[in-house]
Amino acid sequence: MTTTKELIIRANRVERVRTLCGDSSEPARCQTLRRYQRMILWKCRELLPPLLKHTDVPARITESFILSGYRFPNYSVVQCLVSAFRPTNETGNFWTHFLPVFVFGFYFAEPFGWENSVPANDPFFYPLWTYFIGVFCLLMASSMAHLLNSMSLVVREVCFFVDYGTISAYTVGSSLAYRYYIHPGAGIPETSAGGHNDSREQPSLSSSLPTAPEFSVFFETFYIPSSCLVAVICVLACCNTRQRWRTYRYVIRTLVFLMPFLVASTPIFYRLLYASPHLPGSTSSFPTAGFFYWHCFWLVASAVFNISKVPERLSPGRFDIWGHSHQWFHVCTFLSILEELHMITGEVRAILLHPTLVVPPASPRHLPSPSAASTYGVMLLLQASIASIIAWFSYCAKGIHQPQAGQQGKEVLAIRHLKCH
Repeated sequence: MTTTKELIIRANRVERVRTLCGDSSEPARCQTLRRYQRMILWKCRELLPPLLKHTDVPARITESFILSGYRFPNYSVVQCLVSAFRPTNETGNFWTHFLPVFVFGFYFAEPFGWENSVPANDPFFYPLWTYFIGVFCLLMASSMAHLLNSMSLVVREVCFFVDYGTISAYTVGSSLAYRYYIHPGAGIPETSAGGHNDSREQPSLSSSLPTAPEFSVFFETFYIPSSCLVAVICVLACCNTRQRWRTYRYVIRTLVFLMPFLVASTPIFYRLLYASPHLPGSTSSFPTAGFFYWHCFWLVASAVFNISKVPERLSPGRFDIWGHSHQWFHVCTFLSILEELHMITGEVRAILLHPTLVVPPASPRHLPSPSAASTYGVMLLLQASIASIIAWFSYCAKGIHQPQAGQQGKEVLAIRHLKCH
């Protein structure tokens, strides 16, 4: 058992080495210490198997026009985590969605610091928190999928099933935020009996705009259920592209996720089409439309990168590690999310701090009143549905890929042996 005296002696030795390294008169000892440090780094590097070319791995895990930098198979969890700091063809994919988590968190916290804002745990912010959950899960699941997918073929399939599931959950998180902050009636005084004001004296935005009854029914009754249904369809379709339809998988995945965008953005399209009676000279009731346009621009850019496989298509092998299309796809998707966040927080500010932007100046402030069931409850039910879909496809993937794992592992071990000798 180590005594206090022994610990003091060891600490003095470490301090003596540090002193010697700072003294130019003892270069030999410093060089020895540096060699020792390099030896440790080399040993750590030996923990990771050599990277493979596209001809050395099963065709199942190869990416179009990416010729080298593959890690498959047989990585442990520790090896996967360490590979985040090693140049592979997945390193950039990991960092381009992991680092944005912190950027998003920085901007997300802004509304809670506004003067006269309600507390962060107020029901008014429930939709904003569900939106945060959707984005956070998307970015973390995407980055972890690219980092951990080299453990086995089955784990690879499960990782990307989870990735597709979190994308779908994110679209519903966006829909909840749109429902309570961008909905045509968001922040508008209630005009029913017992409401805040008389609709004959102070017409609300929703009653003054030429709103068709069917649109009112859709927004109030079918908007969130439609978003959830489309999200489930998207998970089913995208998971299927990993087991069939593989020839056109990138096109299918891109087009499939166009559906939740169109459904979720219905309140935005409505507000873009109709002018606000309370903003003289305005052509729409959506003052944060600029953020939405940029949101759409980055989504289109991400779709172009995902389908075209540019720039690696133009020069196969040159962009294997850095700069290939999937990294640009990640960057564009995050920029679209960031613009969406600015759009949502702009609407939150208008409702919370500047109600005269969305309601008549004489009207009292009216905040939306979401409940835990209508926000967290919806997300929880959706996540449970998505988890059951992922579990089913994972079970099918295990039956397909696990019998192949032993033979493929032997082949890759043989390839590594040849490379080392």
